[in-house]
Amino acid sequence: MYLTPRARVDDYTARGWWGGTTVDDLLQRARAETPQRIAIVDPANREALDGGAPCRLTWAQLGDEVDRAAAALLALGLAKDDILALQAPNTVDTVTLILACARLGLIVSPAPMQYREHELAYILDQLRPAAFLTVPRFAGHDHAVLALRLREGRPGYAVIVLGEDAPAGAIAFGPAVRAADPARAAAYHAADPVQAGEVFTLCWTSGTEARPKGVPRDHNHWLVSARTVTEASDLRDGEVLLNPFPMVNMAAFGIAMSWLWRRATMVLHHPFDLGVFLRQIRDERVNYTITAPAILNGLLKNEALLAGADLSSLRAIGSGSAPLSPWMIQTFKGRFGIEVANIFGSNEGVSLCSSHLTVPDPVDRARYFPRWGVEGLEWDAATAGMVRTRLVDPATEQDVTAPGIPGELRIDGAATFSGYWQAPHLNETAFDAEGFFKTGDLFEIAGEGPTPRFYRFVGRCKEIIVRGGVNISPAEIDDLLAGWPAAKEAAVVGVPDEILGERMCLAVVPAGAPPTLDDAKAWLSRTGLAVYKLPERLALIDALPRNAMNKIVRAELRAKVLGG
Repeated sequence: MYLTPRARVDDYTARGWWGGTTVDDLLQRARAETPQRIAIVDPANREALDGGAPCRLTWAQLGDEVDRAAAALLALGLAKDDILALQAPNTVDTVTLILACARLGLIVSPAPMQYREHELAYILDQLRPAAFLTVPRFAGHDHAVLALRLREGRPGYAVIVLGEDAPAGAIAFGPAVRAADPARAAAYHAADPVQAGEVFTLCWTSGTEARPKGVPRDHNHWLVSARTVTEASDLRDGEVLLNPFPMVNMAAFGIAMSWLWRRATMVLHHPFDLGVFLRQIRDERVNYTITAPAILNGLLKNEALLAGADLSSLRAIGSGSAPLSPWMIQTFKGRFGIEVANIFGSNEGVSLCSSHLTVPDPVDRARYFPRWGVEGLEWDAATAGMVRTRLVDPATEQDVTAPGIPGELRIDGAATFSGYWQAPHLNETAFDAEGFFKTGDLFEIAGEGPTPRFYRFVGRCKEIIVRGGVNISPAEIDDLLAGWPAAKEAAVVGVPDEILGERMCLAVVPAGAPPTLDDAKAWLSRTGLAVYKLPERLALIDALPRNAMNKIVRAELRAKVLGG
């Protein structure tokens, strides 16, 4: 399935930005050239996650497992361009399935494990998948039963359950894999090969709109992302990478694509546990990992934990989703010899990277990003030439060219997607007249000289709440609160938090007796909302600030909440 306009594919291919290589081509290259190298390692706590025994596979073994999984998907009736909805933890089985989709030309659409009825129902209605594949149970929740319940009243799709057993109405994937002929996958691929410009993933992100947005990305997009992350952190062939993020968005897929690009070893981790994380770095001799700034800051302040850690193998760390501390970057370099890369990215393909190669000074690296794709500025990174960026005053649509003036970052290039899934109303406003994606993030030009070399992040002009690096749409929560009997009106807003960056505060105009935070959580929980989207603070106010269009002025609401 092509969603990127063919003219763009031809243009970027002619420039050398895109080509004919697919994600499966990278797998097959590693399988052929480094067959006995360890490719992937399960979380050490795999058995506690889903009952499976932890495993580690060589590239040859992983290739064989991908063939078997792909053949099983074919035997279950899936075909090229079908959509496979996926909700599964960060295990070898999940990565194998994603690579099987790449081999067959299926479109894989992963959802976070925390999603429940509210989020999944909407996503399934948008996708109309051929199959929904999940685990029987996870963290006390029966995912298989939920998947079957969600199928009621919707166009029929197969419910496939990882493992050996499945409830009535679902298909157990284990027996299907054993019964499948792996040669069928190779024959299918040869008869209808996947093209680099065809869609591979459909991940979900939230913004100011009330619902998740589907972000299609094709093989070309992901190979550029692989090269960008590889360059940003100077990743080398055969290194050991620790991936602590679920395979649902840019952070995890970015490191996974770099893993394929460098024929490396990827160690998986789920759910995040700092003690387990440090043990994996020690035991697996990890060279590179990614994690949130708050985790890195907290680790450096915990001498007891550091005393028992062995970071001697760790060469570099990628971090982002919130501003980085110069102190943190300096301390990791000075005390441990570890370089920290500052990575600004999104599912849509926004990608700016400050590494020790492009921005050597730790203070500058924490605060600034290279102004990639700006005329007159050259960078050593090859992928810097595959992107165009500009700052624009959102009110006037005029370019911002002088330092110190905030403007919205607009971006275009080889890693940027072409539009949200089946959302023409969103795409009308997501891109500007020149074809640049509107990030909704405010930056300003910084640095010395007639053409300053850096952008500095200022804040978000979108209203998303970023809790621990995860985006939460306030409008989505507001919509659910509209029916809450205890509130005359209510809205949520992000408030600063030292640990997670932001936490959600619920502002309530009571309809009678003042409700409590537990009351609000109970009401929202009954809607099937994911736990991490529940408010963590509550403020009672007399009225929500609104503009002339009766829209909530969230900046004023935030100030009101913070003012007590």
